[in-house]
Amino acid sequence: MFELREETPDDWWEVEALYDLCFAPGREALSSYRLRDEVPKVAALCLVARDASGVIGGAIRYWPVRISGHRALLLGPVAVHPTHQGEGVGALLIAQSLNKAQDIGWDRVMLVGDPPYYSRFGFSHLPGVVMPPPTNPDRVLGLELSDGAWDGITGAVERDLPAG
Repeated sequence: MFELREETPDDWWEVEALYDLCFAPGREALSSYRLRDEVPKVAALCLVARDASGVIGGAIRYWPVRISGHRALLLGPVAVHPTHQGEGVGALLIAQSLNKAQDIGWDRVMLVGDPPYYSRFGFSHLPGVVMPPPTNPDRVLGLELSDGAWDGITGAVERDLPAG
């Protein structure tokens, strides 16, 4: 049993350690990290899953991006501690955060990931949406949180820098 709650500043080191454990060294060199530079995460959607003893079992983060002037959420990273993989923690984090994203008014979500895994949440290939290189275009996936949200949206994915 896991409790999901918003990530707090006190969680930061544990979440970063989880990402370091679950992803290859140099993860911050990936193109998706360039889209996060100097951009505040969408805090309301960044969740941690803790077990009954308070140990972190998983985490998910979201960042705003723009494609041809249209805002979207960039899902990721999402990670589950190796001792809890296969228990549904990742699916719980994804489903709960997507529901919350829709509730707070987001229309579209994208990610770079494994199509067979993410298709069960409704994600599909986004033809014409281009992530910075090097990104395999077949792994650029999107989900509509409102009908037609991705219709006609193509172009390069860019950082959504705060005004000012």
